[in-house]
Amino acid sequence: MNSHAVIFQAPRTVTIEEFEPKPVGPRQVRVKSRLSAISSGTELLVYRGEIPEGMRQDLSISALDGTLEYPLKFGYSMVGTIEETGSELDPELVGQNVFSFQPHETRFVANFDEVVLLPLNVTPEQAVFLPNVETAVNFVQDGAPLVGESVAVFGLGVVGLLTSNLLGRFPLDLTTIDPLDSRRCRSLEAGAQRSVAPDRLEGSDFDLCYELSGVPEVLNSAIKATGYGGRVIVGSWYGNKKAEIDLGGSFHRSRISLKSSQVSTLAPELRGRWTKSRRMNLCLDLLAELRVTDLVTHRFSYSNAAEAYRLLDQSPQQALQVVLTYPE
Repeated sequence: MNSHAVIFQAPRTVTIEEFEPKPVGPRQVRVKSRLSAISSGTELLVYRGEIPEGMRQDLSISALDGTLEYPLKFGYSMVGTIEETGSELDPELVGQNVFSFQPHETRFVANFDEVVLLPLNVTPEQAVFLPNVETAVNFVQDGAPLVGESVAVFGLGVVGLLTSNLLGRFPLDLTTIDPLDSRRCRSLEAGAQRSVAPDRLEGSDFDLCYELSGVPEVLNSAIKATGYGGRVIVGSWYGNKKAEIDLGGSFHRSRISLKSSQVSTLAPELRGRWTKSRRMNLCLDLLAELRVTDLVTHRFSYSNAAEAYRLLDQSPQQALQVVLTYPE
């Protein structure tokens, strides 16, 4: 049976194309898709055409080893069920639910060591949040918050809310910043002590700020809000949009540290004890605790993917997490 995939043909042009399935190798599995999550960060940049020309997709994920050039398949949060195994694998794996970093398509073949077998207590609806939970864990590890620090999170999309939820478990003072009242309310439920609109943030002196909005201009706000000797963790990827950073004011004397944080790798200082598999296992344990499925606001059939991307592009205030569903 052929596979149907979501294809980005050009900026703001999404189609569904049919592909002949690849044969299953000795240590590979064929997976029938059940749910996939749309990233409103990186994927929306791809949809809008706001990506650096010729940039590789993700060298750490074999399913995304091409360049960000149209036409392309993209996406990296897929949950499905194994329907065929390679000759060197246990056939009892058939029927097992798995997570995989794969583009949006109805069926795919993956190396067995690149899929995550889901525990029985993790539902497919929870599992599509694995990349976002892993990203939030990565941000917290890179920021290394200390007991009693004052911390701010700029941007309350899915990743911003999950990061706020993790930070809310620490004995620290957490402030969240976002233009949308609905998202600010969610962050208060997640553990923030206060949440304000960007134009209401005054007199800040934070020890640690996270810039997770995806808006380049917000980086200056995060720098301005950081106190002497503080840290700014830049988790946003701006694509081909430029961040015009103002370093001419107090920044020069402030000894503020700017640190990029991206989930594909582990921070060098953690690699002696942490591995990606250890981090992934932690994220599997966190899925139920973080009540991730509460963040789903819209579900679309994969065949209506173009409508889903239009919603995120044109009415982002109406949508938080959008999920694509696949036929049984």
